[in-house]
Amino acid sequence: MENYSIFIQYDPVDKIYVASIPELQGCMAHGHTQAEALKEINTAKELWIETATQLGQEIPKPSFLSSARVN
Repeated sequence: MENYSIFIQYDPVDKIYVASIPELQGCMAHGHTQAEALKEINTAKELWIETATQLGQEIPKPSFLSSARVN
């Protein structure tokens, strides 16, 4: 599976980490830790791609900045 950019930010209001993949519109997940958010976004990515494939939608290619960064 392709490597996509993954962004993780802390939400102080909900006290969770929110992860997103900008190339996959609406692909987001969250967790109580950065590691949990990363695990969940990888699951969400697989489901996003699976659903788009089933619907015959184009799967965007990763941007040139593809990397996962966890602080």
